[in-house]
Amino acid sequence: MGTNQELKPSPDSSDKLKEEIALLEAALYVSGRPLDLGTLGSIIKTRSKKKVQALSRTLAQKYLDLKGALELIELDDGRFVLQLKPRYAPFVRRLAIRPLLSQSPLKTLAYIAYRQPVAQAHLAALRGSQVYTQIKELKDLGLITVEKLGKTKILKTTDVFADYFNLSHDTRLMKRQLKTIFDTENKLNTNTEETEKNQ
Repeated sequence: MGTNQELKPSPDSSDKLKEEIALLEAALYVSGRPLDLGTLGSIIKTRSKKKVQALSRTLAQKYLDLKGALELIELDDGRFVLQLKPRYAPFVRRLAIRPLLSQSPLKTLAYIAYRQPVAQAHLAALRGSQVYTQIKELKDLGLITVEKLGKTKILKTTDVFADYFNLSHDTRLMKRQLKTIFDTENKLNTNTEETEKNQ
């Protein structure tokens, strides 16, 4: 009889797991950026990365089953991020509390991210001389790096950029994610213009 009781998960054990998953969810929600297994483990007081990964995957499945606006993604480097699904971003962007950048530097940053590595001279020829001020702003915020290559300066995004915008650190995957976002935005803008014409 004692053996049978040991095989069944106790109510206390089940409650503890639920609480740990809830704590991981709280950490991911509050941080607003990808978190590694070590950081997540420190929240639930465990050093077992396998346990943290298993619990995070359980939470990710929960969001998948909900079919809501949020998703929990496991990135290629093993980190997890709780984020808004890209297709919903254009509809709610104006409700964001404080945008990090104004429209013009944001467009410059988007171009660098999608076309990187980008020569600074090429960017200036494309977007005008005001781009030098924007590059300084983006560099000061830690969103891009400016590297000298002979007489040329090469621009690339940083891990801080990827984390802030919930994008992959892998450049090829990041570019695919950005393309999805741009396509969604263009579709939304087209639909808005058509609605305004028909009114």
